[in-house]
Amino acid sequence: MNTKTTLFATASAIAVLGLLPAMAAAETKLKWAHVYESSEPYHTCAVAANDLLMDATEGRYGIEVFPASSLGKEVDINEGLGFGTVDIIYTGQLFAGRSYGPIAIGGAPFMFRDYDHWDKFRNSDLFTEMSQAYTDATDHRITAMTYYGARHVSSNKPILTPEDMKGVKIRVPNAPLYMMFPEAVDANPAPIAFAEVYLALQQGTVDAQENPLPTIQAKKFYEVQSDINLTGHITDALLTIVGGPAWNSMDEADQQALTQVTKDTAVCATDAIIKAEGELAEWFRGEGVQVNEVDRGPFIEAVKKLHNGDMATWDQETYDRLQAIQ
Repeated sequence: MNTKTTLFATASAIAVLGLLPAMAAAETKLKWAHVYESSEPYHTCAVAANDLLMDATEGRYGIEVFPASSLGKEVDINEGLGFGTVDIIYTGQLFAGRSYGPIAIGGAPFMFRDYDHWDKFRNSDLFTEMSQAYTDATDHRITAMTYYGARHVSSNKPILTPEDMKGVKIRVPNAPLYMMFPEAVDANPAPIAFAEVYLALQQGTVDAQENPLPTIQAKKFYEVQSDINLTGHITDALLTIVGGPAWNSMDEADQQALTQVTKDTAVCATDAIIKAEGELAEWFRGEGVQVNEVDRGPFIEAVKKLHNGDMATWDQETYDRLQAIQ
């Protein structure tokens, strides 16, 4: 190799090496924020989504997941979508309902007959229409919905009837519609941020809380509550929402890739939650917690009276369409 050739080869190598940092910098890491523990399937499935998105976009986009309210409480991360401080979030339907009221209907108590009714709603024209209306109102995109589980009341006494709830100070998430269930049964709802619930229960600031069994396990609420009462009062879900600034910066192919990855992630977490729900009642009993079977009928009758009252953020037609899903 002559000197001229050697110099050319060296110059070429330097040029290629010079490109490497630029190529690495061109990869965009989307920030996915949520309030759940890193041990929960919402988080572990979202972490796995990084590789899926990297493959689907040929390295243009990846995902970094921020669990346990590390980028803010639920209200904060919803607001962060618009500011671009977060790019993707898991959030409850009632929090999304602050921006577009009707979409909160899926998080209202006893709105669904069972899991199958919820699953058909998730895949319905009604949910598609409401998701589009949410986008019209916010410029954010709902790309998937994950089963969060049936919410049950934990307490320091058995709760078997609506009368047992009278006067109980129960923690609820900080969204107005979470008040519907406690108010229907004459309890006292206390909105407290998710990260602060364990301490509130431990110190007696509240008497009770309500969440699905996998969440009660992950957040260790059973350590500071003697009873879990299987009220199943909300068939709950998490929306996966991509913020407008992040979405609008992507081309259509990458938007489609991200949508599919979030749908796959929803399946991953949903399957894990369903499996856990089938096993955890016995697990809690093994930990010395009293798990109480509940006749849900009287609770349903108490709550239904409020479904289309002053607290409703949907109209009668939307309610009727949801109830008609078979």
